[in-house]
Amino acid sequence: MGIEEDIKQGKKFDNVYEKLVVNIMYTNGWIVDEQTKIFRPYGITTPQYNVLRILRGQYPDACTVNMIIDRMLDRMSNASRIVDRLENKQLVERTVCKTDRRAKDVLITEKGLAVLNEVDNALQLWMKRMEVLTNSEAHQMNECLDKLRSV
Repeated sequence: MGIEEDIKQGKKFDNVYEKLVVNIMYTNGWIVDEQTKIFRPYGITTPQYNVLRILRGQYPDACTVNMIIDRMLDRMSNASRIVDRLENKQLVERTVCKTDRRAKDVLITEKGLAVLNEVDNALQLWMKRMEVLTNSEAHQMNECLDKLRSV
């Protein structure tokens, strides 16, 4: 099914670029919805998952909240609040930064690592659905999206 049918578009798009933007926006929404369904049983949100992945990438070293903000996929998310919620769930812990007493270091906990491993297994099953694209097609799409963002 094409984007026109998915969004019940009655008229044709003005041009292929308008269709592309709408298609990317619609597909982003679909991916977010699908991931939300995957994360829900683990009690985390997409932004929380993103923060946990960032922290796992730094593990066993800690991150500052500013470092997390710089690496987040959704720059509109409030990293401090996300860390607060993850701390309440005991998935991360905060300590006073050794080099800057005004800052806090954030470290993923063993429980956080365990949750991420479980989520990763569920995500890998979902990612198998992406294999409807060939390696070449996926590579080409990645190149096109990277090129679009470089404008």
